[in-house]
Amino acid sequence: MTAWRTITRALILPMVVAAAAPALASDYAELAGLQTEWRAFQKGPVRDGAPDYSPAALATQAAGLKRFQQRLAALDIAGWSVAQKIDYNLVRAEMNGLDFDVRVARPWQRDPAWYVSIWSAQSDTPAHEGPVHAMPVELWTYQFPLSPAASAKLTRELAHVPPLLAAAPRQLTGNARDLWTASVRNIAEQRAALADLATRAGTGDLALTAAIAAATRATTDFEAWVKAEAPKKTGPSGVGKEHYSWFLRNVQLSPNSWDDEVAILSRELARSHAALRLEEHRNRDLPPLVGASSPAEYDALQRRSVVKFVDFLDKQQILTTADYMVPALMAQIGTYKPPAEQDFFQIVRTRAPLTLFTHFYHWFDLAREARTPNPSPIRSQPLLYNIWLSRAEGQATAFEEAMLHAGLFDDDRRAREIVWIMQAQRAARGLASLYAQANMIDLAAAMKMQVDRTPNGFMSADLPLLAFEQQTYLRLPGYGPSYITGKAMVDKLFAETAEARGTKFRVRDFYDELNTYGMIPVPLIRWQMIGKDDEANAMGLRTK
Repeated sequence: MTAWRTITRALILPMVVAAAAPALASDYAELAGLQTEWRAFQKGPVRDGAPDYSPAALATQAAGLKRFQQRLAALDIAGWSVAQKIDYNLVRAEMNGLDFDVRVARPWQRDPAWYVSIWSAQSDTPAHEGPVHAMPVELWTYQFPLSPAASAKLTRELAHVPPLLAAAPRQLTGNARDLWTASVRNIAEQRAALADLATRAGTGDLALTAAIAAATRATTDFEAWVKAEAPKKTGPSGVGKEHYSWFLRNVQLSPNSWDDEVAILSRELARSHAALRLEEHRNRDLPPLVGASSPAEYDALQRRSVVKFVDFLDKQQILTTADYMVPALMAQIGTYKPPAEQDFFQIVRTRAPLTLFTHFYHWFDLAREARTPNPSPIRSQPLLYNIWLSRAEGQATAFEEAMLHAGLFDDDRRAREIVWIMQAQRAARGLASLYAQANMIDLAAAMKMQVDRTPNGFMSADLPLLAFEQQTYLRLPGYGPSYITGKAMVDKLFAETAEARGTKFRVRDFYDELNTYGMIPVPLIRWQMIGKDDEANAMGLRTK
């Protein structure tokens, strides 16, 4: 842990000092202050205790957005450090995210799932995967039995659900068929979560009991209304190629277009299938990979895999390990499910969990950021609109194949096959989501494509994971492909850093430094890490 802190301090301190330099402090402080104002404004107005998505409120917010954009554009950043210029462009991207919602996505108008408030599980990413309204109720943050203070807090949080859902039918005037029909599952999940909450909370707090009951009634009524309206919806749900490419470059800060992403994912889908077949040929004389067949076997396999993984990272000098890493992964081992109930990732967990733990780099990120938030006021909290996608999902996916090449699975050759199956699945689902966003196929066809092009029957057409993934990727442009496109960005950064540093390049130094820049788009990490701003310039970012 001491070594990690020393490395982190050495890498971050220059950025902090630059931000505090007297000649620049007032200007950069103005950006930080503007971002604080912006974050409060972005949540939107409140009416009757709930977020207000009425046409009048949205018109007011659109006008206010323009004023924020003008204030941001007026800042003179010519003398700022690279780190500070990156922070400027991150704030700009968040404002572009609201602009996109107002002009194109309009989730409050097109997507009934936008009105879901109850979240039972923590995401493995910096914030929720996909769009979420301004008042989510994070049930996973509560410990049961509830303390009096926690019970009162939860009661207050639940109070917005009835007025929000009462207003929703007046605001949901869109015609996006797939978004509409898919949302029924989300609303039903909220109803089920509230029923579970009622059981766990008990009846000791009458105010909380009443709040849960009111939220449940509102959810049940909303679910019935959405189901009744669904057959009337006939329109497309994707944003189209042009809007998709705009969102990538101006919000996700990716240099790619829709066409670029199709090319990248098509190539990776073919590559992973080919690599898988060669691995299978190499292993043709080995027994099949069976995995755990009971809860006890499953639990023991998970725990051995966690310890083996973190030990490998340390002994092979992949990155500087920390005391939070093993507990972070142990908290995610899950429970055994019989074969008929195993979705894609549960198949992987049961047969070769070490492969999936490489993707759980996510939980290292979350634990690290919770312990030592990035010193930048802009980067110290999760960026809005999932702007962190290429770093969060890209690095987690890149680490899977990186650890294959680093030798993590040398003593378990069948596990190498699983890595390629995971890569193929991510490419297949991302490619399908691209066609859905372009309105070339509908959601059902996207799900079928994902199933058909995931190798060896690992992707079930019947279990909930499939619908969850494709719906999420339809709700947020860029999410589905980000695993593979972000991986490509990380691979490129790894190669360019090695080339730039020559004989001084060390794998551990690369990953340790990567972790210091915060959860920001990889092209901006590239600009700060090795000084290359060509991608930033190509995206029209302010670099001067």
